Amino acid sequence: MSEGAAPTRDGLVWVFGYGSLMWKPGFSVEAFEPATLQGYHRSLCIRSQHWRGTAERTGLVLGLAPTRHCKGRGIGITKAREAEVLAYLDERELVTAVYERLRLPLVLLDGSEVEAWAYVAKPDHDQFAGDLPLDEVVATVKGAEGIGGRNDDYVRNTVLHLREMGIHEPRLEAVLAALEGPPFGTDGGGI
Repeated sequence: MSEGAAPTRDGLVWVFGYGSLMWKPGFSVEAFEPATLQGYHRSLCIRSQHWRGTAERTGLVLGLAPTRHCKGRGIGITKAREAEVLAYLDERELVTAVYERLRLPLVLLDGSEVEAWAYVAKPDHDQFAGDLPLDEVVATVKGAEGIGGRNDDYVRNTVLHLREMGIHEPRLEAVLAALEGPPFGTDGGGI
């Protein structure tokens, strides 16, 4: 985990939201704007045994996996609240050591670049699933539930929020369509 204070713009410290943090940060914010992170992509690549699944029935949650880019939210907080917000986020995101909190360059909507705290998936962690085939993602998400609620609700809420932001994620859209449509291997017909 990187130490020290992240550089600020207009007196704010930035955090990058790419999943539930975009629609349910859990803390008050001073700025909330579209942003892009280069070098990582949003993926249902983390096996969840806590928030969206259990040890017996794991779910999948989003992680930032290496390559490409990710559009999400730049979340600005005051410098005075940085330690408090990071403590909250660490408790929320670092339940296991599958994520690492890093400071990474983030491009905000106006084109300015700031350094932002981001929780990045660790590919060498045993909960890291990587980019699984669609049918395996859907089978894992469907029916999984943890202390944070149902896994399919998490996927649905994320996709709906991305749509509201004008962000099209074909992979997540396909997962949601499969979750809401007929099961794999059926023609969808009735009896």
